[in-house]
Amino acid sequence: MSSDFIAKEISWLSFNGRLLQEAMDPTVPLIERLKFLGIYSSNMDEFFEVRVATLSRLSQLGKKSLSLIPVDPRKTLKEVHQLVLSQQTQFKEIYSHLVEELRKQQVFFLNEKTITPKQKENLTHYFHTRVRPHIFPLMVNSRTVIPELVHRAIYLAVIMRKKPSSVSKEYCIIRIPSHIVQRFVPLPREGKKQYLIMLDDVIRLGLEEIFRPFQYTSFEAYCFKISRDAELDIKDDISASYLEQIQESLHQRKLGDLVRMVYDRTMPDFLLTLLVRKLKLTSDTLIETNRRYHNSKDYITFPSLLPTRTILYPEPVVPRRLIPGKSFFDILDEGDVLLNFPYQSFDHVIDFLREAAIDPKVTEIKINLYRLGKHSSVINALINAGKNRKNVMILLELQARFDEKANIHWANVLKDEGIKVIFGVPGLKVHSKVCMITRVKKGVAKTYCLIGSGNFNEDTARYYTDAFLLTANKKIAKDVRNLFGFFGKNYKLDPFEQLLVSPFIFRKKIIKLIRNEIHCMQKGKPAYIDLKLNNLADREIIELLYEASQAGVKIRLAVRGMFSLVTGVKGKSERIEGRGLVDKYLEHSRIFFFGNGGEELCFISSADLLPRNLDSRVEVTCPILDAEVHQELRDIFEHVWADNVKSRILNAKLDNTYFREGKTKVRSQEAIYNYLKMKHQGN
Repeated sequence: MSSDFIAKEISWLSFNGRLLQEAMDPTVPLIERLKFLGIYSSNMDEFFEVRVATLSRLSQLGKKSLSLIPVDPRKTLKEVHQLVLSQQTQFKEIYSHLVEELRKQQVFFLNEKTITPKQKENLTHYFHTRVRPHIFPLMVNSRTVIPELVHRAIYLAVIMRKKPSSVSKEYCIIRIPSHIVQRFVPLPREGKKQYLIMLDDVIRLGLEEIFRPFQYTSFEAYCFKISRDAELDIKDDISASYLEQIQESLHQRKLGDLVRMVYDRTMPDFLLTLLVRKLKLTSDTLIETNRRYHNSKDYITFPSLLPTRTILYPEPVVPRRLIPGKSFFDILDEGDVLLNFPYQSFDHVIDFLREAAIDPKVTEIKINLYRLGKHSSVINALINAGKNRKNVMILLELQARFDEKANIHWANVLKDEGIKVIFGVPGLKVHSKVCMITRVKKGVAKTYCLIGSGNFNEDTARYYTDAFLLTANKKIAKDVRNLFGFFGKNYKLDPFEQLLVSPFIFRKKIIKLIRNEIHCMQKGKPAYIDLKLNNLADREIIELLYEASQAGVKIRLAVRGMFSLVTGVKGKSERIEGRGLVDKYLEHSRIFFFGNGGEELCFISSADLLPRNLDSRVEVTCPILDAEVHQELRDIFEHVWADNVKSRILNAKLDNTYFREGKTKVRSQEAIYNYLKMKHQGN
């Protein structure tokens, strides 16, 4: 690890370690602690499919890789493997502890060997009716070529014998259909006791029934899982449409290089050797032992058998500027509105789009979409607008990682409804979150905008913290119109006066803003930088923050995830503090403040400070020009910074030490809710 730059993969593992801390926290309800283990596991899958896969690719370039990233990929891979194995040990300890806690709550896990005859009878029926139709064994022998296995899926590697003591063995691989059948199978209660069995064990119980015609009498089954390189390879093929290229790349993802295999630690060596050979695993593939059961991400959907805090707060706060029954357009004519999810409801966005869809004065709606809800009311509102003869244009980014298939589905739905759909911008991923609505009143057209740090997604808005600005500011509206003009005609780009748009001016503007703080400090004017981000790992920006710190600028960084800056280095970063917050809601809002000599500047953004956000994506960073909205965002940041319950210090070691200063306990997510409730509802 460099003394002044932490590989983002290492810092990301530190973030995932904070999820393990939440799973250990006895103040978190037990079921939610299990779900944190599920989130950790899901994150780890994506980490291997994307970050480790990328490092593996770069490591094959040798010294050339150093010109592409600021760290040695081979060295980083070794550090990653060490940290992952350490966290897996921690994971197992936490899991064992939580299982013991479940027992104390009268919830018990059984397996196929510990069930009673009556339970076996119930499970045999369950297997026959619910599970067996989805079981299709792949037979394996010395001549077999194993078909490509599905990444993120879990499998049983089965040893079969016709006599229990026979040396002669046969093998098969069975996919555990947890994508179809629930992973945790509840058994009938016995008094106060609730029993559960894993789907894996239900299949183990049913192996004899599956193979009865072949007269096997002995079965051993061991779980394993693989992860593949999930990066899409989009070819520049003018003969194929962009939609076709994405679909082909999704197919290729299923065949990506293997980057990880996890297997049951009790698996016999001869079976492991067979799998390694048949799957053609290489020395770059991380092969690690684990518990009997894999895909702990399924704990995200663990049955709610015990009391849990399903919502952290009783009800969303209604912004006081949103007067019931009053038109959104009339409200925005008077001033901006800020929505803070999930403390305030995403329904307000749906209501605004619904009003626009039926307002006879509205002539057009343009929006860019990245990730959508499973049953998207946003899409329904836009379709309704089209049916009401509004001019609707949607830019739908097909390269939203792991949501490509869903977005292709929505693209087809929209096309079927006659809605104009644009698929991104060639060579760029559109990650901004912007909507514009044009309304003509007495012959004068006026533009109303929605600009956010998060997606137009009602599902994630329930547990992601995000900021959305609703505004009719003419200067901002002009820039938004220019942005959609660029989306429609990629060769034409009008200048932006207010918005900081990547990849065109965002990097230059951020650099200018940081340098301005250095200049203010040198002139004895107020100078400081407060940033709330998901990730900070751009080398040029980090070097400039070091320079600002050396000049005397105080810098506070609230960063949830990747954090490559090294704080507290004498002569370099003493004036830089970092905090990482993990709590009930996923911290997702990006908010920037610059002292600017006493005339503070405030922005919300769709972008993190990563090379990809600065240089290869369309991102929108929007200035906050309304004084009241500005103050609200400032207050929210201060609550986040004051958190001494769920906040961790981002020090040079990234060891996730809790921040505990202050006489009064401050849990920022509770404090923000109470602050918004008092401000907007007065109680």
